Amino acid sequence: MVMRIAVFGANGPTGRLLTGQALAAGHQVAAITRQPGSFPLRHRRLDVVGADVLDATAVDTAVAGQEAVLSTLGVPPGKEPITTYSRGVANIVAAMKRHGVRRLAVVSSSGVDPRPYSDGGFLFNRVMLPYVTRVLGKTLYDDMRRMEALVRASDLDWTILRPSGLYNLPSVTDYTLVEGHADARFTSRTDLAASMLALLDDDRYVRATISVITTVGNPTLLQWIRREALAKG
Repeated sequence: MVMRIAVFGANGPTGRLLTGQALAAGHQVAAITRQPGSFPLRHRRLDVVGADVLDATAVDTAVAGQEAVLSTLGVPPGKEPITTYSRGVANIVAAMKRHGVRRLAVVSSSGVDPRPYSDGGFLFNRVMLPYVTRVLGKTLYDDMRRMEALVRASDLDWTILRPSGLYNLPSVTDYTLVEGHADARFTSRTDLAASMLALLDDDRYVRATISVITTVGNPTLLQWIRREALAKG
């Protein structure tokens, strides 16, 4: 079903992929970003909207007339308190209620509910995972938890997606969706974007929290650290 979709966080790595996939599927897309001039995509069914998700008025304008809202908001971890996820999604939820938009999907992270992985090994489970979730990303995951609580408290048709370690693949794979926690460490951004888009035609995961798992082409832990974790430093 072709829809009018608003993508928040559209200028991030996953947001760009999601926008491109949505356009390829025939949707009308509003790509919402604070830096519209740097957004790389152009299309006759694409509106690039310059707006800050923390600006309630701008969010309200961007949501008006849409049929679904997809949030791929992302901010880097840091020691200072982070509020972008919770404040931004609060503005999105309020705007959706005002304009009668029902379908919402938001990207969170498996880090909000960290658990050991069966294939993680000592280094990953006992050293890296606690450091990332309790120290390096503590303020980020705390705000994601607040975001998730806001979404669950709404009466919208919401889905929360929790990817694991994100990395790049050239195309969509035969990814797996699992309700709740999944024992897998990696999710490709192409699969995350595709899974969000697929939710628009699938009511199975309305008001559910799901894990998105990529089962082929995964990096090793050291490859992932070099490509992703260190690249962000």
